[in-house]
Amino acid sequence: MKAVHFGAGNIGRGFIGLLLSQADYHVSFVDVNDQVIDAINDKQQYNVLLADESGEEINVTNMSGINSMKDPEAVIDAIVEADIITTAVGASILPIIADLLAKGLTKRLETANAPVNVIACENMIGGSTLLKDEVMKKVTPEVANQLPTRVGFPNAAVDRIVPNQSHEDILTVSVEPYSEWVVDQSMMIGDLPDIKGMTLVPSLDPFIERKLFTVNTGHAVTAYFGYHYGYETIKDTLEDKDVLALVKGALKESGQVITSKFDFTEAEHANYIDKILGRFLNPYLSDEVTRVARGPLRKLGENDRLVRPARLYYELVNEEPTHLAKAIAAALLYDFKEDDEAVKLQTMVEAEGYEKTLETVSNLTASDALTTSVLAQVEALKKQK
Repeated sequence: MKAVHFGAGNIGRGFIGLLLSQADYHVSFVDVNDQVIDAINDKQQYNVLLADESGEEINVTNMSGINSMKDPEAVIDAIVEADIITTAVGASILPIIADLLAKGLTKRLETANAPVNVIACENMIGGSTLLKDEVMKKVTPEVANQLPTRVGFPNAAVDRIVPNQSHEDILTVSVEPYSEWVVDQSMMIGDLPDIKGMTLVPSLDPFIERKLFTVNTGHAVTAYFGYHYGYETIKDTLEDKDVLALVKGALKESGQVITSKFDFTEAEHANYIDKILGRFLNPYLSDEVTRVARGPLRKLGENDRLVRPARLYYELVNEEPTHLAKAIAAALLYDFKEDDEAVKLQTMVEAEGYEKTLETVSNLTASDALTTSVLAQVEALKKQK
């Protein structure tokens, strides 16, 4: 069996690529990083290290690499022959890879090859749907009509912490033992893949929102508070009892949204929160606050991990989400100079003020109750720093 995976970075190699290889797929990694692609083709193996007391080393084989800038035709040919196509490139890169994917899928339609599923494994809601929409913009009307009968774009929720790291071998990657890859079976086409570590569910919404509003929300809240209070790692941040209380408060608020919308019980969700916080406190992971906080403009988006649960809390619980508002305020104050989005955010704040910036970035108007709450928390945090 053959898999094409876009994105040969740490998440691609340490999570999706690993599971595909373990399921006996030959994995063709597609990337623009010369050094990584050359190393994949030279060594044809790499090691994944589990960040726990075992320190288990998993050897990954049965792979090759394609530089999509240098050899786009090879990518197209690989797409034609693939049994599954996956991505782990970052949400903002999906529109960029859509062009090559569209060409490969168009050529595939000329063959009698079986239907194929394209799964975007990104930290976002509806990643595969976004990718499908971008592909559809780039194909002819005839291909657009045929594509849904031969290609599935099932959405997925993915979860595995892969911190910034460096190793003597460029391909070695350290990951937490925990991983979750949940795929919407109702959106799949053809034969279902048998991949250990992939869970197929009839509806993805409960799982993806639970993950987004707990793992992603919790991680971001911890990072922005951690940066504000001068901590360097996620673990160090959560070892401050006062900050831990703020994070737990935010997760309690986002958790009330989850239990109001879906069939998770409060006890069940409380256990899930405890498990997530335990992962963040893993002593074998050194996850930098600035890695997790990276990209504040995206993370402050109206449908992302901070603003969306806060707005839904107002709607479903009819109370002020004090802790989430404080986290949004901390994100607005994030000014790490090596983060392009943080620099852009602070430029906007300086030019327009916090209220207008919230409207531009988060689609929150001056009359929105959340805006009032966030602005009050901004002033409170500025006094504490």
